[in-house]
Amino acid sequence: MAVVPTYDAEQLAGVLAILPDVDAVELKLTVPDDDQRSAVRALGIDPLDAVVRQVAFVDTPDLRLSAAGVVVRARRTQRKPGDLTVKLRPMLPADVPEDLRGRDGFKVEVDASPAGYTCSCSLTAEVPDGKVRKLLGGSRTLSDLLDGTQRTVLDERLPEGVRLADLAVLGPVNLLKCRFSPPGHRRRMVAELWVLPGGARILELSTKAAPDAAFQAAAETKVLLAGHGIDLGAPQETKTATALAALVAERAEEEPVTSSG
Repeated sequence: MAVVPTYDAEQLAGVLAILPDVDAVELKLTVPDDDQRSAVRALGIDPLDAVVRQVAFVDTPDLRLSAAGVVVRARRTQRKPGDLTVKLRPMLPADVPEDLRGRDGFKVEVDASPAGYTCSCSLTAEVPDGKVRKLLGGSRTLSDLLDGTQRTVLDERLPEGVRLADLAVLGPVNLLKCRFSPPGHRRRMVAELWVLPGGARILELSTKAAPDAAFQAAAETKVLLAGHGIDLGAPQETKTATALAALVAERAEEEPVTSSG
């Protein structure tokens, strides 16, 4: 997971150039399905500490919004309010609209994994859980949940020919989120287990760091994971992209087949 030994010179230069202007760095690693049970045991993750979440995305059935670099996510969390996020990615700090800086719920963040890094910005607003549940159930629309700033950001970036009314709820995906502190490691970590349509699972391990501590955090985390037998060279998946692909496939299977004649 460490940035230093796995990134080439061009990638390192890119990371170094943007770190001073981001709010946080999140280091991520996805664990292959066959290794998930052993990774949970090795790291001492207690499944009973997990919180249940539901995540849904809002996009066109052919993912035109995602292709345009926009992700809209609605989320429910056990015993907490829901939230709605509009994320733009990739988005370098220099390209972030100035009027978004300093707004509540806004952040610029780097996601880094052994496969590379992405810088994005996001605007998140708290939404009553009941409203998110109704959105997922089809009795509320996205317009009912967006706040004014989110609506403006989204309107400005809708692909040509796409209206808010064309967007559909994809999901939800059920997941378990567990915060844990590995023995001998001073940084808190998070494990998320996503259960996708068809039964596929994504296990992501992550930890966050301040920009000026990102390289140290990456090195420490790599030592920890490698020391517990976690394969840092395994193929990496992006939760959002993988989940969206699975949800679109599920939607296509559920659509009624019409016959002619």
